[in-house]
Amino acid sequence: MEIFVPKTETEKQKAVAGEIRERFRRENRRPLVFARTYGCQQNEHDTEKMLGLALMCGYEKTGDPANADLIIVNTCAIREHAEKRTFSCTGAYKKLKEQNRELIILFCGCMAQETGIAEKIKRSYPYIDAVVGTDSNHRLPEIIQNVMQTRKRAYLVNSLPHSDFGVIAEDIPALRESEYKAWVSVMYGCNNYCTYCIVPYVRGRERSRRYEDVVAEVKQLVENGYKDITLLGQNVNSYSGGVSFARLLEKCASFGGEYRLRFMTSHPKDASNELMDVMAANPNICKHFHLPVQSGSDKVLEAMNRRYTRNTYLEKVAYLREKIPDVTLTSDIICGFPGETEEDFEQTLSLISQVRFDMLYTFIYSPRPGTSAAARGDQIPYEEKLRRFEKLSALQLGITLERNGRHTGKVLRVLSEGKKTARSEGGTLVATDTDIPAGTFADAYITAAHPANLEAKIIRP
Repeated sequence: MEIFVPKTETEKQKAVAGEIRERFRRENRRPLVFARTYGCQQNEHDTEKMLGLALMCGYEKTGDPANADLIIVNTCAIREHAEKRTFSCTGAYKKLKEQNRELIILFCGCMAQETGIAEKIKRSYPYIDAVVGTDSNHRLPEIIQNVMQTRKRAYLVNSLPHSDFGVIAEDIPALRESEYKAWVSVMYGCNNYCTYCIVPYVRGRERSRRYEDVVAEVKQLVENGYKDITLLGQNVNSYSGGVSFARLLEKCASFGGEYRLRFMTSHPKDASNELMDVMAANPNICKHFHLPVQSGSDKVLEAMNRRYTRNTYLEKVAYLREKIPDVTLTSDIICGFPGETEEDFEQTLSLISQVRFDMLYTFIYSPRPGTSAAARGDQIPYEEKLRRFEKLSALQLGITLERNGRHTGKVLRVLSEGKKTARSEGGTLVATDTDIPAGTFADAYITAAHPANLEAKIIRP
């Protein structure tokens, strides 16, 4: 299967964008676009690209949906509460559509690809003009034009087997949210089929961008003055665009000037010593590794289809800390996976105590329809999941304070976010005594540590 959108198709979309832009010029209109994004960094970057296409069509961005002529809702399907919030928010746009019949509302992203969602929108949300699956974002100009010309609703959701759907469109403009931080997608989709996760069903199978295209994009960002660049993928370690991910990372970190290079996310089963060696050797690569473990119990890991054991995870952590002793290590934990016993949970607590993560993203298990874990009969009551979540969070809070405390009295290189805030190389928030321009590096003397941030005096802006 050809996973790349042909250049003729992207040129067609540019031509359609030109037609829309000309229509607005004739009508003497300056239409506005508003976007709301739910979910991960990949969704945020997808929104940036859709906004880039909207601007190419002649729209200007607005932060107020009440002023918009085009509303893009980019959705997340990872957890149940995100789905509820999305529909609640989208429901508020009904009144806006009643006030402005020309308003176009697009429902995009992972939820759009879920089974039954398009039918639910068709039945219950008649003011939504189009449902756009995750492989059709690049067709935004065509979608907008069709709605403008026909006022007919469109459902661009691929119903092919998930091993087949999903395309990569290069040469798509992006309206980046920041002038100094940027996301760069290196791959899309996932082949792992963890039993709790909906991603392979809504994002499709793994497909990687070409090595040359990723490198060219990063090089251009560096030349344009971007200082914090994150390479994105559901599992970047299985990148297959012509070289290993370690070699891709090494090349992207090789350009002149001071900038930071990060990556999200790694699957432990594929995290290689080669990758850790490259991180250790290159000053432009942040010494921050997000390595989701999810559970400390081998029984639960097997039920999750994670395909590594507690011991192999600990071996990778040991190698990482041998190569990068002061590495910032963060992870994900799911509390209350179906069938998780108290003993399984205690094994997770003991792993956290042993590894001593700098920070954890902790989640209460949320069953997602269509995943095998959701169909299990040994679901855990919410009250018990919450108890475990709170106990785990309390344990990690103390560890995070201890880990942050190691920086007190040291000088860290930080990147300003403006308004007397900055970020360390490890991603920790730093409250500074001096306000320096966002996107500026500075040396900061750490005066105090807290669970959520550090305090510092800027000594060399």
